[in-house]
Parts: sequence; structure tokens; C-alpha cells
Amino acid sequence: MQLFERLGHYIVKIVTALNQLLWGDMFILEFSNGETQFGISLLVILLIPAGLYFTVKTRFLPFRLFPEMIRCTLKKKQGGDQNSISGLQALIIATATRVGMGNLAGVVAAISFGGSGAVFWMWITALIGSSTAFIEATLAQIYKEKDPLYGGYRGGPAYFMGRMRLITKVKHEDAFVGDVKKEAEYVASDGNTHYIKGCKFTFLGIAFALSGLLCWAGISQVIGNSVSTAFKNAFGIPQITTTVVLVAVSAYIVLRKNATVKVLDIIVPVMACAYIAITLFVIVKNITHLPAMFSDIFSNALGFKPLVGGGLGAVVMNGVKRGLFSNEAGSGSAPCAAAAAEVEHPVSQGLIQSLGVFIDTLVICSCTAFLMLLAPQESVGGLQGMDLLQGAMNYHLGKFGVVFIAIILFLFSVSTFIGILYYARSNVAYIFKDTWAAQTGYKVFALVTLFIGGLAAYSFVWDLGDLGVGLMTIFNMLAIIPLSGQAIAALKDYEKNFSLKKEK
Repeated sequence: MQLFERLGHYIVKIVTALNQLLWGDMFILEFSNGETQFGISLLVILLIPAGLYFTVKTRFLPFRLFPEMIRCTLKKKQGGDQNSISGLQALIIATATRVGMGNLAGVVAAISFGGSGAVFWMWITALIGSSTAFIEATLAQIYKEKDPLYGGYRGGPAYFMGRMRLITKVKHEDAFVGDVKKEAEYVASDGNTHYIKGCKFTFLGIAFALSGLLCWAGISQVIGNSVSTAFKNAFGIPQITTTVVLVAVSAYIVLRKNATVKVLDIIVPVMACAYIAITLFVIVKNITHLPAMFSDIFSNALGFKPLVGGGLGAVVMNGVKRGLFSNEAGSGSAPCAAAAAEVEHPVSQGLIQSLGVFIDTLVICSCTAFLMLLAPQESVGGLQGMDLLQGAMNYHLGKFGVVFIAIILFLFSVSTFIGILYYARSNVAYIFKDTWAAQTGYKVFALVTLFIGGLAAYSFVWDLGDLGVGLMTIFNMLAIIPLSGQAIAALKDYEKNFSLKKEK
């Protein structure tokens, strides 16, 4: 018994130390004689510079091609495979997982600890992250493959890690070479032989897939606890009752072969539209307070009114960290859905997923922020966490507001859970091969963690989820940075040879 306790103690210490390495401050920058401090974490060091690099290399794609993002999103599915999904459906799946706890708890935490100015830095993070989302989604499309179990396509970071090479010369036609998986060398259309150096990065793919499965199991526990607690506070329903219903509904959906996409096609638009509609109502109701709210956001964000004790650094870093957590750009999760889409060109799905980051942070996260910031300080003073959002909604809409948040949290959480299990399909197959036993086994495991989380909060499992997403991001960035040339070459091909033809 003591052996297991010691083993558990050491595991907790290792997980805590790794989380501190990934999410904690590696170093602190000080300005104005220490009055302003910026704590810089490893993931911030990795994601922000990479996002800026991708933004420049794509020639500021988020701003330049925004209308093209809309056009690609609204386009009908290409191809005749009944089991494949459209680009829009892939966006809905990715949005289902993005528009979840990060949009509620993440934004609440950012404002609780960073003040209103953190919202501005969440917006900036989204603008930077959208280029990263484009790169990883386009690569997922380039390296996708047929799915023998579910039909249609599958892929994601694990799959392009298993096939990635270092190529001596990279030209735009290289991105679409068909035999990159099998051949040691090939002749490109320019007549030159291009040699592929190095071996498969299979180990990196396995490491990413395991990190994803670890992360999504941890998120399942968080989802269960958040929903059962919210319903207990709003309706007085015992946690066991809410948990049983949540697990039963989720099991009915995820244990059926192809029910996930059909359900998300309904849930995601409904919950997003309902949340936006309520926010618009609150904004109209408080229209005279909008100038003061935006003034407060910008003045705090830019240091004109720095927070006492935290300074500008607390504002910026809380916004950046929560923005990265919310939109997931660079974590490698959304490409698992992006690879399943059947689209006219790999870049089409890259543009669609780039738009998804805008939807997540600039729309949904802003809704949560506005709901809280438009409530007077006397109504929410001293509140933190979800209590802050509940207090704001109680001010705006009374008891209905509290009930609405509980219901919308339920929908957000169900969509997130079934969305992450859609992500898990390709990663389970990458590790355990194409067997229904492996697929079903992981789904049952996730349902068990969902049930356990609904009854009690185990902080260690939350830490495992944080560790999983942190490791996913590290492994994913190790792949997409060297492979980004292929995605950028594909973008040039799209703009030169494809989008121009569509306009004629």
C-alpha cells in the first residue's frame, strides 16, 4: 500500500514539475524599475513568435484573405464520399471543442486576474494565432489519408509527423507529391531529382497522439465537474443525477458510428446563436455604457491604467495565456478534424480553420467578456471564477440569466466532449491500429472519466489535462515549423492557379 502511495506521490510531483516548465514563468522581464513585469512561459515563447512568423510568411493572411475565408466556409462539400465531411462540418467540430470551457472559464479567469485589459490581448493573440491555425490545418489536408474504419478521411499532426521528411529543395509542386510516403527520392516537374533526407518521425507522432489522448481524458473530467456543479447551483439538482444524464446522452452519441457530426451540426449553431443573441440583447440594453467599457479595455490593455500589484505585465500575460488556451491554435487538436474534410484544395480548409479562431476568440470570447464588463462593480465586486459570470448574468437577466448560463454550459460541454472524441479517432488508430476494440475502449475510458469528474473534482486529473495540451503543443510546433514551407507553397499555388481560375 505504501509503495502505491509513494508511486502516486512521485507521479504528482513529476506532473506538477512538467506543468510548471510548460505553463509557468521561465523568466520575468522587468521594466520601469520593476513596476512592470512580464512573466514569460515556454509555450508563450514558442507560440507567439511562431504565430508572428507565420503571419509575415503568409503576407498577413488573416487580414488579406478574410473574404476568401468566408467564401470557403460557405462552399458545399466537394467529392462524392458519403462518409467524408465538408469543410464547414470540420469547422463546426473544431468550433465545438474551442467554444467550450475556454470561452467561459478561460475568459472569466483572464478578467479575474488580468482585468478588462486582458480582453484586448486575447484579441491580439487570436489575430496572431489564426495564421498558425492555417498552417497546421493545411498540412493536415496535405497529409490526410483514407479512414478504413469510419470511412472518409483522417489525419492530423501524428500523421504528418509519421511521414515528414527534410527535403533538400522545396518548390510549390513538392507539397502535392503523391509518393512522399514510399519513395526515398523523386523527380519533380522541373526535371531535377529531389532527395528526401532523414527517417520517419514516427516516435514524435506517437508522443503527440498519446499526449492528445491524455489531454482529452483530463478535459472530460473537467467537463463533468463543471456541468454537475453548475446545475447544482442553478437548479439544486444533485450532482449524481446531472452526471448520469450527461454520461448517458454522451454515450448515446459517441458510441454510434457516425452520429457525432450530425449532432454537432445542430448543437453548435444553436448554442452559438443563442449565446450571441443574449449578448446582443444585453449590449442593446446597456448601449450607453459601451463607450466606457471599450475605454476601460484599451486603457488597461495599453498600460494607461495599470492594475495595482500586477501592472501591465499581468494584463498582457493573462490575456495572451488565456487566448492561447481558448483558441487552441498551435496545439494540433483542430487539424484532427481538418484532415477529415473533403475540400477542393488543401488551402481551403486552412482558411476555414483560420476563420474558426476568429469565431472563437473575437466573437464568442468577446460575448463572455462583454457580459461581465457591462455589469456594475457593485454587482460583481469580490467575485471570481464562474461566480463572476453568474453574478453578471443575474444582474442583466435575473434568475433567467443564471439558468441560461447553466444550460449553455451544458451544451458547450456536451459539444466539447463529443468533439474531442472525434479528434481521438485518428490518434487512437495511429497508436493501436485500425480496430473497433481500441476505438470503443478509449470512448468508454473517456465516459468513465466524465462520470468521475461529475461527482468530484480531482485537481490531479486537471493537471494531467494541462500537461497533455502543453505536450501536444510542443510536439505539434516541432513538426509544423519545419513543414510550414509546404503550407506556404500550397497557399501560393492556391492564389496563383486556383483562386484566380475561380474568379474567371
